[in-house]
This record gives sequence, C-alpha cells and structure tokens, in this order.
Amino acid sequence: MSAEATTLETQARPWWVMLIEGIALTIIGAVLLFAPNKTRAEFYVALIMLLGIYWIISGIMALVAMFRDHTAWGWKLFIGIVSIIAGAYLVMYPIAMGVFVLPQTMVLVMGIWGLMQGILYLIMAFKGAGWGIGILGGILVLLGLYLAINYAAPGMGLAMIWAVAITSLLGGIIMIVFSFLQRSA
Repeated sequence: MSAEATTLETQARPWWVMLIEGIALTIIGAVLLFAPNKTRAEFYVALIMLLGIYWIISGIMALVAMFRDHTAWGWKLFIGIVSIIAGAYLVMYPIAMGVFVLPQTMVLVMGIWGLMQGILYLIMAFKGAGWGIGILGGILVLLGLYLAINYAAPGMGLAMIWAVAITSLLGGIIMIVFSFLQRSA
C-alpha cells in the first residue's frame, strides 16, 4: 500500500502526544471556566490568546505525528501548518482580534474549525488512532455544528466562552485518561 498524501489510514498516535494535548486542553478549559471575569474585553483577549496557544501546540503535535507515522502525511502536514499559522496570528495580535473582530465572527470561525478538526479526529479514530481521539472528535463536531449554525444569535460570544471552556476541560480529561489506557495496552 502506498503512503500517499491523501491516504487516511494511520497507526495509533503515541500515548504521550495524546497526553500532552489532553493536558493543554485541560489547562485551557480550567482557566476559561474558573478564571475571574474582570472585564469582557480582557476575557476575550485571554480566550483568544489561549486559543492561539492551543492551536500552536496542536499544530506542532500534528507535525510530530506526521514524522512518526508517514501515513496520511498530507492531512497531518495541512492541519499542522494551518493550526500553527492561525495560532501564531492570534498570539501576535490578540487585542486586534479581541477588539476589532466581532465576537460573532469568532464564533463562526470556532464552529468551522471545530467541524474540520472533529471530522479529522473521527476519521483518524476509525482508522485506528484510538477512542480518546474519537470521543474528542465527536465533541468537536457537535460543538462546531452548534456554533456554526447559531453564530449570529444574541449572546453567542458569551455562549462560545462557556462552550469552549467546558468542551476543552472535558475533552482534555478524556484525552488524558485514554492516553494512559493506550500506554498500558
């Protein structure tokens, strides 16, 4: 079987990659859920910074996975590069993104990103990457659909904060648990 860029067959991801992503997601979710809300603008800037950091970490992990397992290397390269570029942009310009970009636009972007990342995780899970990544993929697809469909509804900016916080916290914990299950297997 050839290892083409569009092939989606993959081996299980290393347990430590899932553990690192799970820890990052758990920290982001905890900070977003339990941090005090001093002002709305500060909270949006913090959300944008944390999202950028997560995207950078996720992109790096996708590239690490690409070098460890060359199957589906085109998809891993694509998601890795896109995640790193988007995350770097958010980290470099958080105030501009938080002040000048409407929260509705961020909700739509989060919805589309959640759908894309969730579908990719589900495909990887069905091809053998593990149940932890599959559960996170399902959560991301549901969250992405909800955000993309309702992005213009009043209050969606605040709803996005809660949804991202809860999803990140639960998804991170699930990824940590399944990384240790994968390690012991």
